[in-house]
Amino acid sequence: MSKQAFVIVGASLAGAKAAEALRESGFEGRVVLVGSERQRPYLRPPLSKDYLRGAAGLDKVYVHEESFYDDHAIELRTSTVVERIEPASSEVVLSGGERLRYDRLLLSTGAAPRRLSIPGSELDEIYFLRSLNDSERLRERLRRDGRLVVVGAGWIGCEVAASARQMGLEVTVIDPGSVPLEHVLGAEAGAIYQEIHTDQGVTMLPDTRVESFEGAGTVQRVRTAGGRAIECDFVVVGVGATPNTQLATGTRIEVNNGIVCDELLQTAVEGVFAAGDVANARHPLYGPLRVEHWANALHQGPVAARNMLGGGDPSDRVLDHPVAYDRIPYFYSDQYDVGMEYTGHATDWDEVVFRGDVQGREFIAFWLKEQRILAGMNVNVWDVPDQIQALIRSRLRVDRDRLADADTPLTELAPDLQPREPQTPAGAAARAAAKAGAGKTGEQPAASPSRWSQSRGEVEVEDVVSALRGSGVLTHARLVEVCEAAHWSDHGFKRALDNAISTGRVRRLGDDLYEAAEAAPSLRTG
Repeated sequence: MSKQAFVIVGASLAGAKAAEALRESGFEGRVVLVGSERQRPYLRPPLSKDYLRGAAGLDKVYVHEESFYDDHAIELRTSTVVERIEPASSEVVLSGGERLRYDRLLLSTGAAPRRLSIPGSELDEIYFLRSLNDSERLRERLRRDGRLVVVGAGWIGCEVAASARQMGLEVTVIDPGSVPLEHVLGAEAGAIYQEIHTDQGVTMLPDTRVESFEGAGTVQRVRTAGGRAIECDFVVVGVGATPNTQLATGTRIEVNNGIVCDELLQTAVEGVFAAGDVANARHPLYGPLRVEHWANALHQGPVAARNMLGGGDPSDRVLDHPVAYDRIPYFYSDQYDVGMEYTGHATDWDEVVFRGDVQGREFIAFWLKEQRILAGMNVNVWDVPDQIQALIRSRLRVDRDRLADADTPLTELAPDLQPREPQTPAGAAARAAAKAGAGKTGEQPAASPSRWSQSRGEVEVEDVVSALRGSGVLTHARLVEVCEAAHWSDHGFKRALDNAISTGRVRRLGDDLYEAAEAAPSLRTG
């Protein structure tokens, strides 16, 4: 095993978490993490929010402490460009000619901001936001004040507009859609964000296309397709991203809206995996799915790592069973005093059902197709994503009036959320393990129940969830409270959790499973 070499191309969140998972899973071979940027792996969400405004420092951005990689014998190669990969010889070729041999390869190369091919796009003072360097350059420009035009009312555009307004700048947002975020939220929910930005003094120009940028060397105005000229001092373009698939060109790796891979995150080439923004993976609920969000990179990297540890020569395996990636997509956004979490994936729906106080901006929105919930968005309402996820997974038809009624608990709308008859944790786990073929009685999976190789339809997951909670395993909400963190999706939560573990307040039972120090005995029997 010590002779094996695993190479990860892309020192991103997905890549860093994959490297971490390899070591946590017992891999003792060589781990090489290659990145083109000079910085060690970092988180992207703060780049358009608190880090952009100067409200957070670099310590809140990096995935790991600087010493982490040396401490875990991970060869971090920053400022290193990969020229090509050669699956036939199992080699990665660097720009300087160096060749890295690999036994397994993970591509976590992310995505690049989409550019506009219009007159004037070469002018100075036109910014894009993707990297840490991009955020630092834009932050310095925001500090000099001025009139900002944001082209694109997607998540990046809206978050940059919010940050700029919070810093006191004059902001105009231009987008071809009728409302912000229309391609994700639709007209009804998007209109809420239109109102949020308008209330904060942002000039919103919907149904408007940009024809050109104008200026003498530096952008001075934005010309719309309708002929209107919007004077400005600088521009931020946020019109989406394109997956970085260049390394797959000329290989047998399939490319279609990203690098195509199966539910185990393996590509058409055995031993080559993909994770993060670049991966178009087969999802058991959604089919082919590529997700450009923090939570996907956070969780997909470790799953890819665990599957890299299986297969091949049985004597080389660290883990004996594959792990399907079946997490429900999740992301969050903070704009002004409005925080939201979106769970699920909806591209086509019959209606949007609102629950709570929409005018007061404390509500949950649900996207339904044939009375089944595809996605849910909680706005300034917390600790409900797990319940929304269970409703999505249940695939049950729901009564829209009960769904809209804030006095009807969400737990009454899906069987997976209902309390079951009392039972012993070991008995429930044993029955589920036997049905899933997990192994001998009492054996616990390395991953959380939602990532078993068998589908939820084949395993009595509700029994396991009930058993876990009954034995003292912490829910997300309780774990956040014990760790004294602000919120589990906050980028500082991981450090708070690590501190709680090191001080003995929390015990780690397995991947995504924790109990408080004073909790009931854990499910482990051996």
